[in-house]
Amino acid sequence: MGRLFGTDGVRGVANADLTAELALGLSVAAAHVLAEAGTFEGHRPVAVVGRDPRASGEFLEAAVVAGLASAGVDVLRVGVLPTPAVAYLTGALGADLGVMLSASHNAMPDNGIKFFARGGHKLADELEDRIERTYRAHATGEPWDRPTGAGVGRVRDYDQGFDNYVAHLIGVLPNRLDGLKVVIDGAHGAASRVSPEAFSRAGAEVVTIGTDPDGLNINHECGSTYLDKLRAAVVEHGADLGVAHDGDADRCLAVDATGAEVDGDQILAVLALAMREAGSLRKNTVVATVMSNLGFKLAMEREGVQLVQTAVGDRYVLEEMKANGFALGGEQSGHVIALDHATTGDGTLTGLMLAARVAATGRPLRELAGVMERLPQVLINVRDVDKSRVGSSQELAESVADAERELGATGRVLLRSSGTEPLVRVMVEAADIEQARAVAQRLADVVKSALG
Repeated sequence: MGRLFGTDGVRGVANADLTAELALGLSVAAAHVLAEAGTFEGHRPVAVVGRDPRASGEFLEAAVVAGLASAGVDVLRVGVLPTPAVAYLTGALGADLGVMLSASHNAMPDNGIKFFARGGHKLADELEDRIERTYRAHATGEPWDRPTGAGVGRVRDYDQGFDNYVAHLIGVLPNRLDGLKVVIDGAHGAASRVSPEAFSRAGAEVVTIGTDPDGLNINHECGSTYLDKLRAAVVEHGADLGVAHDGDADRCLAVDATGAEVDGDQILAVLALAMREAGSLRKNTVVATVMSNLGFKLAMEREGVQLVQTAVGDRYVLEEMKANGFALGGEQSGHVIALDHATTGDGTLTGLMLAARVAATGRPLRELAGVMERLPQVLINVRDVDKSRVGSSQELAESVADAERELGATGRVLLRSSGTEPLVRVMVEAADIEQARAVAQRLADVVKSALG
C-alpha cells in the first residue's frame, strides 16, 4: 500500500479512496500523535475544522469532527472557508490543530484532508508519517484509548471565522482599492464569499462570476484553471483587472484590462518590486521554483532582486523561505506566499496585494506586469519510460548540452521525472516559439529512445 500523505495532505476520490472511515481514523490518529508529542500538554486541546463547498465535504467534515471529538479534542467548526483562512484561524485562535477538507483545483469528485500544526503551519513530514503509522496500526485492530464522560471533545460552530479572516486581509493591505473595478472568479469554491467581501471592504467595485457554489460545480469551467470566462467578463465590464482563484483559494491568477493573462511569475515580479519599495522584501530576495519562466529570472536580475530557486512544489518554496527568513515566494501556477501575513499560499491576499499595487501606482496592470517578458515555453510529457535514469543517461546529457548551446542565454532546458506519474517532463524556453517547439520535440524523442 502506498503512502497516504502526498505533498499536500491526503487526496483521492471521495467515498472511494477517501472514505468517511479513513477521515475519521486519520483524525483520531492525528489527535493521539499530537498528544504523544506534547502538543496538548497542560490544557484541553482545540482544533479548527473547515472545508470547501464540495458535496463530499459535508460527510467528510462530519467524520473528521467525530474523530477529533471522540479523541477528546474540542472542535471549532468554521464551515466553508479557504485553506489559508483555516491556517490563519488556527494560529489566531491559538488552536492546537487545523484541518481543511479540500482537493484544491481538482475536479469535484475528489476531496482531501490537510492538517495544520499550531500556528497554522504545515504539519511536519515526520508527524504525518507517525499519523499514518498510527492509523494503520489501529485500522488492523489495535484498540484506541478513548476518553469518556467530560473527557470527550465538544463541538461548536465558530461563525466569526469569516469576519475575522476578512478583517485580517484588509488589515495587512498597504493601501485601499478605491476607484478600481475588479472582476472576481471564485471557481464556485471556498472564496466565493470571502474574496468579493474583502475586495468590497477594501474599496473596490466588484463584479463576480463563479461565486454560486452548489456542491457540484466547483472548478468546472471556471477559476484559475479556466480563465476564458474571466477574460470575457473583464473586457465586458471595462474592469481594471480580474482575479481567479482555485477551489480552496490558496492560489490566484489574474488578467489585465485587455483580458491578457497575468500568471504567477508576473504577479511575483510585481509584488517583489512593490515590497522592495516598501522595505519589506527581506534580504532583497524572492523565492521561486525551477519551473519559473526564464523571463522572470532575467527580470529580477535586471531589477537587482536576488532569486532563489527550489524544486517544484509550494512546500519547497515555503521551506526555503522559513529556513532563510525570506518574505516572498511562489509558483507560476499562482501559489504566492507572503510569509509576513500568511503561513501558506493565499489567493485572496495575493489578489488584494496585486490590486493595491495598481491602485497605489495609478498604472494599469498590463504595464506593471510588463516588468518581465514571458519567454515562449513548451512542455512535453514523455510517458512509458524509465524516469529513474534521467540523471544517468549519457545520451540524454549530451543532447541537453547540445540544446543549451543552441538556445544560448535566452533559452533554457529542464528535464525532470514526475513525482506522481511514470513520465519525464521536457520543458524548453526560447525567444522564438517555433525554436522552443523544435528543441522540445527533439529532446522528447531522445528521452523516448534513451529511456524507453
